[in-house]
Amino acid sequence: MSSFNPDFWEIPVEFHKLEEFDTRCALYYETNDERESRWLREEKQKQIMPRLMDIIENELTAKQRQAVILYFFGCKTQEEIGEIMGIPHQVVSQHIYGIKRNGKKIGGAMSKIRKACKEQGIYLQEAS
Repeated sequence: MSSFNPDFWEIPVEFHKLEEFDTRCALYYETNDERESRWLREEKQKQIMPRLMDIIENELTAKQRQAVILYFFGCKTQEEIGEIMGIPHQVVSQHIYGIKRNGKKIGGAMSKIRKACKEQGIYLQEAS
């Protein structure tokens, strides 16, 4: 016999009955404008990704490429990438973002990617 848990109540509902609920009252409801905006972003991403991957393949050093792919596409932390590549995580950060020397930012895959994108007319949205 199961014990009563007031924090979790499961109410069995037939699947076809779920369609009768008004989703506009849900925690999140995607309006038509939001849906269209999401669709446009996804279409733009489909067009840009092959060009961006080409830039990553041709403009970066092997270590920069490996760090960028693991970080942005593999969702690895800089510490995890450091272990994979056999280098300190600070060096992983330098491969991806570069370093400041005498007040100037030098090196880094992201600056190379931004420069190549600008040259090719690809405009990436900066992370906020």
